[in-house]
Amino acid sequence: MSSRSVDRPARVRKMRRKPSLAPLGESEMELLNLVWESGRASVADIHQLALQKRQVAYTTIMSQLKKLADKGYLGFQKEGSAYIYSAARRPDDVRHSLLSNILDKVFGGSALEMVKSLVNNEPISSEDYAEMKRLIEEMQIRQQERGGGSW
Repeated sequence: MSSRSVDRPARVRKMRRKPSLAPLGESEMELLNLVWESGRASVADIHQLALQKRQVAYTTIMSQLKKLADKGYLGFQKEGSAYIYSAARRPDDVRHSLLSNILDKVFGGSALEMVKSLVNNEPISSEDYAEMKRLIEEMQIRQQERGGGSW
């Protein structure tokens, strides 16, 4: 057994080596959300939606949508002279991949440290707190059903 594994706290899991999706910039995430909301959309459709939030050139939207397709987040079909984009990945899959990257890179694989950072630095409504408690209770039930006993 290496000294590294001895020094690591039990609650920290090993860093994952599975391939993850390429990271996204803020503008790319904004456009990906617009495509998810739209289902299928042309560059012109996404451009119009983006203009509701900020001034941005049509060509900028076009190149960012192409980059999102190149990174595997979007698929597209050519219909006439227009490219119609749609999600190649489900929102939950993308969120999980991006959060897993952050978990590994920023928090050393410790979900506890990530949650502590959020809880200590972000306001949490009573509704969100109640939902978090419910999720933890569900996790405990699933753990017990798998024969894992209590935490």
